[in-house]
Amino acid sequence: ELRRLARMSDNTKILALTGGLPFGAQLDSLRHGVHVVVATPGRVLKHLQKGSLKLNELKSLVLDEADRMLDMGFIEEIEEVISYAPKQRQTLLFSATYPTEIEQLSDAVQSNALQVETHSSEVANPIEEQFYEAQPQQERTALLQILAHYRPEHAMVFTNTKLEAKELAKTLLKQGVDALAIHGDLDQIERTDVLVQFANQSCSILVATDVAARGLDIKSLEMVINYGLPQDDATYTHRIGRTGRAGERGVAVTLISGRETLAAEAYQNGVRSFELVSRLPAVEQFSLQAKNRTLVIGGGKKDKVRPGDLLGALTGDAGIDGKAVGKIDLYDRQSYVAVARNQAEKARDRLKRGKIKGRKFTVGLLR
Repeated sequence: ELRRLARMSDNTKILALTGGLPFGAQLDSLRHGVHVVVATPGRVLKHLQKGSLKLNELKSLVLDEADRMLDMGFIEEIEEVISYAPKQRQTLLFSATYPTEIEQLSDAVQSNALQVETHSSEVANPIEEQFYEAQPQQERTALLQILAHYRPEHAMVFTNTKLEAKELAKTLLKQGVDALAIHGDLDQIERTDVLVQFANQSCSILVATDVAARGLDIKSLEMVINYGLPQDDATYTHRIGRTGRAGERGVAVTLISGRETLAAEAYQNGVRSFELVSRLPAVEQFSLQAKNRTLVIGGGKKDKVRPGDLLGALTGDAGIDGKAVGKIDLYDRQSYVAVARNQAEKARDRLKRGKIKGRKFTVGLLR
């Protein structure tokens, strides 16, 4: 996005410094000088410690999605990065929420900061909202009943903690539901793997915390499930606003236990109702299997690989029907291709034996 904005400014050099990419290539780029560095805290700190990046002439420091970085445990790294920066600078801090921790960070890194707040209405389209009450300690069984009843092909389940997200995704997988979790403990490569699979329909259910899901723009999300009552009405509104977009039908289900019933009544209005999960049919053997699987290929934009090269390799020598090939995502040194589930292993095996654009690349299959 920055490169697009910089097109009108001659010779503006922008460099991304993130983990998972070759350190040597980043050193070469830094030696030639850059105007803007976009980086993850861990990788930029490594360059600062090695002396390959110097901030003597830094004019502006931007901390984007600060609450998410705090949730991911980056606070100490952020503070150390800032220690390398000159005191005379402009510091911009962006955060979707403003809890005490963010206020403390602002006080530590900014002086006489001007605070600007924006407000928006998250829900523009009618959404079917439903609250289900489960017996204490029976929430996971109740969630399976809800999924078996609605059978969504593409849905998000929101949890209030990282641990809950991890454990819930494991439970769903054991029950035959194609589920992945996204939370603050994932590194950048793991996060990308998860998001690519959910976006290209290689995963039916994405279990997420609020902060880890921030910034995601998933189209055609048919259902949102709150696994437990959100912290406040604003969070509830933000979550359910991910479904029912562009005039499409959306369903928002909130699963609560008995101890949350009174608090949940504060969310009730004319379009919300409360039901007992016990009124849903008991869970029989069922599965929610995504229609695709994802190939991951060890070559990307910097290897001059294009979407057409991947599609050609798959439909040519690999013999995969073009209709079985879905979304293609290219990154600097890696590419992802969605392939129909019944063709995925065949596609992987044949690409491993063959070539893409006349070259051999590593080929794997996620999950």
